[in-house]
Amino acid sequence: MSKLPQITAFFWIMKICATTLGETAGDLLSMTLNVGYAVSSMILIGVFLATLVTQLVSKSHNPLLYWTVILSTSTAGTTISDYMDRTLGLGYATGSMILVTILVTILAFWRFRIGSLSVTNIRTSKVELLYWSAILVSNTLGTALGDFLADSSGLGFAGGALLISSLLALVLAAHYYTQISTVMLFWIAFVLTRPFGATLGDVLTKSHEKGGLGYGTVGSSIVLLSILGVCVLFTTLKQRKLAVVKISNDE
Repeated sequence: MSKLPQITAFFWIMKICATTLGETAGDLLSMTLNVGYAVSSMILIGVFLATLVTQLVSKSHNPLLYWTVILSTSTAGTTISDYMDRTLGLGYATGSMILVTILVTILAFWRFRIGSLSVTNIRTSKVELLYWSAILVSNTLGTALGDFLADSSGLGFAGGALLISSLLALVLAAHYYTQISTVMLFWIAFVLTRPFGATLGDVLTKSHEKGGLGYGTVGSSIVLLSILGVCVLFTTLKQRKLAVVKISNDE
């Protein structure tokens, strides 16, 4: 039995919500609470590893657990990217290129060893580990790209979010109106939703003087966590309902 959710429109809504929350929560820990990028990265990587192990040993799909791991990769990715770009002084462009190289290497190894990058039929721990490795790197890459668009490209937070949303719209159009591989489009969309979440998170948290809405990391994180919690509850109840119907039909 696959332990991953179906790829629907609702999945992408939750993905954007989780990655935006990852941006605001990561900034809350590293900057608002002044923990620092290095210590925040170590803490959040520890949280990611704990949730990942729980996910790997799970025998079935659990929406709460799955989205907890997604959220932990997003928050860890935020602080890892900030540590690379700011503390190590690599800069957004260099950091992004390093992360692109790592992500392409993971996906190439996955494709070579397994034969497919499809995420609809992952049934072994080995493939699932590759899946989560790719997600962690893609979320880290997305943070670097989002920060590059917001800070270095001249587009600003809102302009960066608009550019990424336009690219996502093109991916959606390609899905419906072209013969481009759905697997390729999935990974493109998965990477792009992270910088969209990063720029959207900056729009929510930054002050009006910096081009944001000024809600702060605390207020934005609470709102996003509430939205994601409602979505997880909905999917959990829906999954249980489908399970009951299936049992009834089998009987």
